Amino acid sequence: MDNPFQPPLSNVDDIFDGENNSGGGKGIVPPPGVKGWSWGAFLLNWIWAIANKTWIGLLCVIPYIGFVVSVYLGFKGRELAWKNKRWDSIEHFERVQKKWSFWAVFLIFGVAGLGIAAAIAIPAYQQYVHHARLG
Repeated sequence: MDNPFQPPLSNVDDIFDGENNSGGGKGIVPPPGVKGWSWGAFLLNWIWAIANKTWIGLLCVIPYIGFVVSVYLGFKGRELAWKNKRWDSIEHFERVQKKWSFWAVFLIFGVAGLGIAAAIAIPAYQQYVHHARLG
């Protein structure tokens, strides 16, 4: 071993032959780096599921079951998207999934920011109107 800081090779590298096998269904082994948490699949679950042809994600619209499915998509969504949809390359896949994660987190923080701004602005405006009416 030349580099002591290099991680050991996994057996996934032996199984994956470098060929783009995306869209191959359940029987394929995704390449290294595809697995991981997906904020897009977790937060924008049913929309993400339609766009990535992962139809199990549509179970998110069922009350009570939806949260469990959302968490499942968070953990397994990237792998499911690789298996269910044909991608040009792993770089293309990473680019698209990164955009999904960006918009999901942006949406959550954007809505939270608007809620905080409204919680501050509405009472202040009501107080302003009240004092204006009193003269």
